[in-house]
Amino acid sequence: MVWSLKLNFPSNLVYMCCIANFINAVDRIIMPIAIVELAEEMKYGIYQQGWVLSAFSAGYIGSQILSSCIGAQWNGYGLLGFVVLLWSVSMLVTPYVASSFPLLMFSRLLLGLGEGLGLPTIYKLFAEDVPSEKRSTAFSYLSSFASIGQTMALVCCPHLHWRWPFYLFGMVGIVWCIAWWRFLRYAPILPFEQTSHMMKSFNLIKCWRVFFCSPQLLCVYVAHFCMNWTSYVIMHWLPVYLRMAFNADNSILSFTCLPYAFNSIFGIGKQFFFLFDYYCLSVIQKIWVGPAADWLINKRKLRVVRVRQLCTVIGLAVPAVFLICFSVLDHVGLSLLVVSLCMGFLAFNSVGHLSSHADLCRTYAGVSFAISNTLATLPGLVVGPLTADFVMQSSGRWGPVFILAAMLNLVGSVIYLNYSSTKHFCAHGI
Repeated sequence: MVWSLKLNFPSNLVYMCCIANFINAVDRIIMPIAIVELAEEMKYGIYQQGWVLSAFSAGYIGSQILSSCIGAQWNGYGLLGFVVLLWSVSMLVTPYVASSFPLLMFSRLLLGLGEGLGLPTIYKLFAEDVPSEKRSTAFSYLSSFASIGQTMALVCCPHLHWRWPFYLFGMVGIVWCIAWWRFLRYAPILPFEQTSHMMKSFNLIKCWRVFFCSPQLLCVYVAHFCMNWTSYVIMHWLPVYLRMAFNADNSILSFTCLPYAFNSIFGIGKQFFFLFDYYCLSVIQKIWVGPAADWLINKRKLRVVRVRQLCTVIGLAVPAVFLICFSVLDHVGLSLLVVSLCMGFLAFNSVGHLSSHADLCRTYAGVSFAISNTLATLPGLVVGPLTADFVMQSSGRWGPVFILAAMLNLVGSVIYLNYSSTKHFCAHGI
């Protein structure tokens, strides 16, 4: 692929960024899978395991806003190559430093720092260099590749010794960096004079009101927060719920990859073939989220804001319905199907509110996305203890957990529907 980059620049930019997001997603989920064997080998207790897992989130949250402000002033292509190299090196060294708890924590912080800057930088590149008529497709592919990465990690990594996924995907990241540096010779790098002008014109303190007080952006932050609450509930607690509610064994728990598979298929469409029964496959293959959104904009001449609103409402309200159904089902197979459909419809958000950053902010889409993603990462910190408290306070019942997530989704869809816009107001240094 890298030898033909000159021919189709925007398309290859999307492909390269999607692969980077695939690696990002795989690297993020490896430690939660490996921590059991790692802890047994290194004699780490439950509290040490918790600190190791949380160190990533600390680095991730801490890096995004400050680093994306730097990214708004500097060239995004070189920055993306650097952060992928940073998190890939942190993956490669993790098995070597695992016996030292402080060094293991430091490697996890580095992974979080690198991955925290990855998506904001990609959003900046998409907003600047992907044509608006192809942007919905680009964002849906970006989101779907992350789900594919999560699916692959959940399917493959449990069958490998805990060290090998770190080596394997660390090297995949290094190979991506080599391809990316070759790609840079065809990238539209801004001249130094234009970059200097952008650096002088950008002042985050001066325009903090735009990012933190604009209703158009605040509704995006709310929708992103609500979407991630559902995602984190499913990601963190689905295996535990299946074990407690249905006494599921390991063969059943291996199917917890299905929600991520549905999410990726809903996002891309026929590009991926999955061996489900004919009815499910025929339905899934008809749903092309990104291309469908671009078709509505380009062919049906539907206003961009209406497409964003439609996809966000579908991406939040429909999963809310599935979550309510999921909370009352007493059959493990149906439960897996319903929660997979829930995650599948969440893919609509990739061409809904998640694409609004590029519509609203263009050059500074990375900054607005970093703020949004920071707020939307907070559920990852609170869903764990809050869910445990809900289950304990309700005598082992999980209904309140899923009902709360469903209610948040409905609130988020209403707020976005009322306040959303695609009017570009972050131009010329904001």
